[in-house]
Amino acid sequence: MNNSAIKVSQLVKTVKTQEGDLTILKGINLDVKRGQSVAILGPSGSGKSTLLGLLAALDTPSSGEIWLDGEPLSGLNEEQKAALRKQKVSFIFQSFMLVDTLSELENVMLPAELAGIKDARDKAKRMLERVGLGHRLAHYPKQLSGGEQQRVAIARAFICDPQVLFADEPTGNLDKHNADKVADMLFALNQESATTLILVTHDLHLAQRCERQLLMDDGQLFEQRADSSSQVIGER
Repeated sequence: MNNSAIKVSQLVKTVKTQEGDLTILKGINLDVKRGQSVAILGPSGSGKSTLLGLLAALDTPSSGEIWLDGEPLSGLNEEQKAALRKQKVSFIFQSFMLVDTLSELENVMLPAELAGIKDARDKAKRMLERVGLGHRLAHYPKQLSGGEQQRVAIARAFICDPQVLFADEPTGNLDKHNADKVADMLFALNQESATTLILVTHDLHLAQRCERQLLMDDGQLFEQRADSSSQVIGER
């Protein structure tokens, strides 16, 4: 497990509905090595976002175990999980999730300031220059295009040098030109930082840029092979 950024064993998630218990994840097994890029594909409702939330310690499984950077999540309370996320994890969302009342620079600075990084302002400026937005530091999210907002979100995600980056449909709200540009920046920064990337997407082209492609179907996880075959990596 020493080389694992994330390891999952027999992960099950069941929720209660008016019709009875609904099992969303059915015995998922997964091992993601440090620095790997992994795409999770699958139809809506297949459990992709549920799995992402569990891996990021935002939710609790019904059974099974998750290790994040070698640490089992089952033994942590909510405060400890939050501390672990703050120290080791970053997020990129489809809806950008920028703070409207903060400038571009302040949005990127925010996680660095919360983490106690002393040169947060200078580092934020460098990150924004890296994603091509160093000339718009004082602009607010509503003054930026969708592609620009997502580039700000990428700069914010990488400013604290996360060990694991979770991206949920990071290009889902963008046209093809901006989606390609954002993806280029995401993978370039990911390689430079040697960050582990877990990406949920419907975009097969984006998924194929990752080292591994996993398919979520009916609560099970399958590994996509180079010959287009699939192998289940979780069992009922």
